[in-house]
Amino acid sequence: MHFDQNPLITIIIAVFNGAKTLQQCIDSVAEQTYLNKQLIIIDGGSNDGTIELLKANDHRIGYWISEPDKGIYNAWNKGLLKAEGDWICFLGADDYFWDHNVLEKMSLQLEKLPIDINVVYGQIMLIGSNDEELYLSGESWDKVKQRFKQLMSIPHPGTMHSRRLFEKHGGFDESFQIAGDYELLLRELKISDAEFIPNLITVGMLQGGISSSFQNALVQLQEVRRAQLKHNLGLPSIRWIMAIFRVYIRMILWQVLGEKNTRRFLDFGRSIMGLPPHWTRTE
Repeated sequence: MHFDQNPLITIIIAVFNGAKTLQQCIDSVAEQTYLNKQLIIIDGGSNDGTIELLKANDHRIGYWISEPDKGIYNAWNKGLLKAEGDWICFLGADDYFWDHNVLEKMSLQLEKLPIDINVVYGQIMLIGSNDEELYLSGESWDKVKQRFKQLMSIPHPGTMHSRRLFEKHGGFDESFQIAGDYELLLRELKISDAEFIPNLITVGMLQGGISSSFQNALVQLQEVRRAQLKHNLGLPSIRWIMAIFRVYIRMILWQVLGEKNTRRFLDFGRSIMGLPPHWTRTE
């Protein structure tokens, strides 16, 4: 195992019935200028043409399997058993590397890291309806370090995890449905630092996935709290309480105003706070 020049980077993709977007994801990996990479795809037993797509791309995939699983973290753990990389990142089937040079640029930064850094991330571009670019997500570690103990505050798609992290902490806790990535990172980052790579957009992430609905947002926040309790982080923070409050307000507005008006109202609120529109652009 080496952590100097040209580290081997493993990309693990979990998919279930993702035929509409998976080809773009595979293409974005295969077309990377960085050659020292391994692609692993774990399919949960799709029946929408995903398996045929995997067979057609077999020559571009280091390892793939299609069988029923117990969710995304079970799938990622399966991928970890086959991962050979010095660094490992995870994508959903509707994510894709932002340009052909992402891994090349990232590898140059990985070569320079102190030995105690096990988590490295950049920014991701959130993508709305009609492939519309919404806004960037991801801030420097100095800005989000304390916030991370309160809420998930770094974008997980495309984040690089050192092999050392899994040797030290094990794999994902499969009892989580949505916040298992937060819980895994919390094991490391509650006492250690991550490294932010400025001016690097790593991944385009389509909005409308598992974390998009209000109900799933509620489950995610509940799981975030469970992860914090698991790691003895004490009482819930004001940030967490306010996040829960916002989800309930959105759910009430949805019932009272209907979907379209709620989207408009929420984006009006974002404009007042100086934030770009989100809800009206992710229908």
